[in-house]
Amino acid sequence: MLKSIAFVFGAVLLLVGILGLIPAITANGLLLGIFAVDTLHNIVHLLSGAVIIFAALNSDAAASMALKIFGVIYALVTIVGFVQESTVLGLLTVNLADNILHLVIALVALIVGFAVKPQE
Repeated sequence: MLKSIAFVFGAVLLLVGILGLIPAITANGLLLGIFAVDTLHNIVHLLSGAVIIFAALNSDAAASMALKIFGVIYALVTIVGFVQESTVLGLLTVNLADNILHLVIALVALIVGFAVKPQE
């Protein structure tokens, strides 16, 4: 079950990264008219999704570890995003919607990563 959850989680991040690169879906730097994105932001989503999918295809333990690591990373991105308001370390463009979504991603990844026990 853990591998399936991680795979879906990774696939959603991969899809978001792809959608962010499509001009018709990302107008004026806003994905779906809501979330602030830029090229680096999309690349981060693509890489995050790919790594989580790779982990999910290997083992429950790898999927759990990937979710824990990305949960912590997205939590840190959320905190910095709320503090800096429009960027994360001057690299990623974010807005309030991004910060809230990053918080949800972090919480889900951490809860699943720590609460769902890997199968041996």
